[in-house]
Amino acid sequence: MSWERIGMTTATNVNSYGMSIQAESLPLKIADPFDFGGGQIDPNKASDPGLVYDIDPQEYYKFFKCSKGQFSICDQELEPVYNLNLPAISVPDLIDAKTVGRTVINIGKADAVYKVSIESPPGVKMTVALSTLVFDAGAKVQSFKVTFMAVHKLQGNYVFGSLTWSDGEGHAVRIPIAVRVVIRE
Repeated sequence: MSWERIGMTTATNVNSYGMSIQAESLPLKIADPFDFGGGQIDPNKASDPGLVYDIDPQEYYKFFKCSKGQFSICDQELEPVYNLNLPAISVPDLIDAKTVGRTVINIGKADAVYKVSIESPPGVKMTVALSTLVFDAGAKVQSFKVTFMAVHKLQGNYVFGSLTWSDGEGHAVRIPIAVRVVIRE
């Protein structure tokens, strides 16, 4: 399990003073997810993240064209890289609508219920199915789908949002979202 990904989902996009993280550039600007990734890591929260987005390293081969060697998985049709089960979603080519899947594992208390809150990127409608994830001793893994729909048909730059799963008991598992609407490929 990657500790970087655990730190990422428990990170915040404000500093210890509650101010937005600044990009280290000239001129200074408020940082976006391309500048800070998941945000400023809180080691105390990272030690008890609640949910994790785990991935088998061989899964990367489905997305990166098996360029480092031949494996049995290389004969399968390649998937778009935005379907890689990472704790972030980046859609570089949203024309009309696109659905992206993610899977989380509950590593917190056995009986837990997480509800989603979303911050849609400007100009993009974002919906999540399932909006509630229920875990117990028999169901430690849950999958959900995020659908993005372009509201404004304008060729654009990346816009940002987030998706956060909260259990109401102190766990807030946040992932950054980056979407670029295109009107032609």
